[in-house]
Amino acid sequence: MKVYAGENVRNVVLVGHGHAGKTSLVSAMLYTAGATQRQGRVDDGSATTDYDDEEISRKMSIATSLAYAEWGQTKINFVDTPGFNMFVHEAKMVLPVVDAALVVVDGVAGVEVVTERVWNYCEEYKTPRVIVASRMDRERADAERVLESLTRAFGRAVVPLELPIGKEKNLSGVVDLVNMKAYTYDLGGNGKGREGEIPANMKDAAQEAHERLVELVAEGDDALMEEFFDKGTIPVEHLIPALHNAIREDKLFPVLFASGLGNVSTDRLMDFIVDFTPAATEHESITGEVTSGNGEPPARKESDSEPVSVYVFKTVSDPFAGRISYFKVFSGVLKNDSSLTNYSRSSQEKFAHISVMQGKTAVPVNELHAGDIGAVAKLKDTLTGDTLGDKSAPIQYPHVKLPEPAITFAIEPKSRADEDKLGPGIHKMLEEDAMLRFFRDGQTREFLIAGTGQQHIEVVVAKLKKRYHTEVVLKAPKVPYRETIRGRADVQGRHKKQTGGHGQYGDCKIKMEPLPRGSEFEFVNDIFGGAIPKNYIPAIEKGIKDAASRGYLAGFPMVDFRVVLYDGSYHDVDSNDMSFQMAGRIAFRKAMEQAKPTILEPIMHVEITVPDEFAGSIMGDLNARRGRIQGMDNKGGNTIVKAEVPMSEMLTYGVDLTAMTQGRGSFNMEMHHYDVVPGQLQEKIIEKAKAERGEVKVEEE
Repeated sequence: MKVYAGENVRNVVLVGHGHAGKTSLVSAMLYTAGATQRQGRVDDGSATTDYDDEEISRKMSIATSLAYAEWGQTKINFVDTPGFNMFVHEAKMVLPVVDAALVVVDGVAGVEVVTERVWNYCEEYKTPRVIVASRMDRERADAERVLESLTRAFGRAVVPLELPIGKEKNLSGVVDLVNMKAYTYDLGGNGKGREGEIPANMKDAAQEAHERLVELVAEGDDALMEEFFDKGTIPVEHLIPALHNAIREDKLFPVLFASGLGNVSTDRLMDFIVDFTPAATEHESITGEVTSGNGEPPARKESDSEPVSVYVFKTVSDPFAGRISYFKVFSGVLKNDSSLTNYSRSSQEKFAHISVMQGKTAVPVNELHAGDIGAVAKLKDTLTGDTLGDKSAPIQYPHVKLPEPAITFAIEPKSRADEDKLGPGIHKMLEEDAMLRFFRDGQTREFLIAGTGQQHIEVVVAKLKKRYHTEVVLKAPKVPYRETIRGRADVQGRHKKQTGGHGQYGDCKIKMEPLPRGSEFEFVNDIFGGAIPKNYIPAIEKGIKDAASRGYLAGFPMVDFRVVLYDGSYHDVDSNDMSFQMAGRIAFRKAMEQAKPTILEPIMHVEITVPDEFAGSIMGDLNARRGRIQGMDNKGGNTIVKAEVPMSEMLTYGVDLTAMTQGRGSFNMEMHHYDVVPGQLQEKIIEKAKAERGEVKVEEE
């Protein structure tokens, strides 16, 4: 494998809505460039970048994968990302390491929900974007409609650099509006176009589109504007560098047309990537996170002459090769068998057998230059987001901030054998998937697994079974209800027990009152004159806390209340810690009888994004779930609804939202606050809790 300098490397990520044709496009470009012997297809499981068992069986990308093509004197690194809501965080994870994004839109559907989301991610990371209208050989594919959809969503900076020749199954090529040439192809051929004249019936449209392009490019440059006014056009030798700069600076978003499956215009797409997208070394210096006290963030140029530094952007758990780390060399030259310091974990790692990935195949290389992307297996401590490099020149590249998972399930192993294997299997999955969470709920004592949606969790469960032979059962999690009080109480708790020898005696008087939400518990010692010795007061507090943790109405922990201990009595011989603990418990139970106990439920802050046409039904559904609408926004054909909804009503929301919006809606939610459960629902919760504890009502004879 030839080694490339950074100026001859192009790192591009393919992003866009699911089924827009990203994976097919990568497969076609690899075939056109001679990197593969046959063109891979998603349908038969032969696509280079969809190789996981789950991806093949579901016919969709689930995780980021890498491939590369050598095109002329340039190496193009392709980063293929999933386009479904539940896996789209994978696209965000790789944006710090790429130099441009190919935003792939479907020739029929145009801009869809995830297209807008990944576009916003690119804006956040200032990633130059090139739009590819793919699958243009499909029935009902329409270039005008796609351009309309793009302009409506992303503004007038969207400009076609090509026009398709022919429509639907008669697609035969493209007109290049920069060089004003036509390129024709055989549908399903080798992807190499034949250069020729623009068809007569397209000359006027091509000329008009060329003039609009020239005008838009000239707009941002005074010298070009002058040339444009003088000559009425801009010569190609001036247009190409100006276009390159406009794309790099996000002033223009060019639109190209192609078909991955039909392999039309993939050579033009690679030519475009080489000529117009930024090289890895064109970046200004990359700024690291502030790690020292002086507040100056370190910076590093993407250059071979700088000290070596690499950033790990993806971890894959391979059952055979172990942990594989995908990384970008941000500076310096990484040589095989180098020993680097992991700045994030203060450990040394040996980069033995570095390689570049062609799908699942690792191709060995001796070295990688600044700007290139590679992979290495079996690093000991390194995980996604870590920075490694020269010990004497530390830098930490910024972590990608991801939203919190949207859905949680309780997870139980099917058998004792599965129980033993669950921990190691889940641990490996957590290394690989940044949006997966696994934890134990301290209140319900359940093991919980959280992810972006039901399909995400189902994929994890399927991988656990296939890779680690661990079978689990998913259940809706128990809702972590809590109890509190709405009234006040003033009670005495006395514990007195006389047996042979020493007895037991503890006596306390307490006042109980509610506190604002989120205050948890407050204990106030208001004893004067030694009515209870100081050394027994912690025992009273412990007794009250123990009783509060078991609840009163339904066994849920008690929160948001204050206890004031103001009086009591003791016995010189019979009093001890245990007696006062019991007195505290008795006082708590008595106080609860007076203090109007009630049940609290967790309320989630929910943000739902749906196409405008579904907004009405979403609002109605939220009202039926006892939700309170907090606000609405409109953005590019989508409605964003913000609401507060009880957690108990959201346990199956992912599935319901998919059904209501034909899979086009997405949501995220996070814990917001606790609120009182309506009276009629409290009875049901109490009955259910008692039944679970085995407290069945028995009729008296």
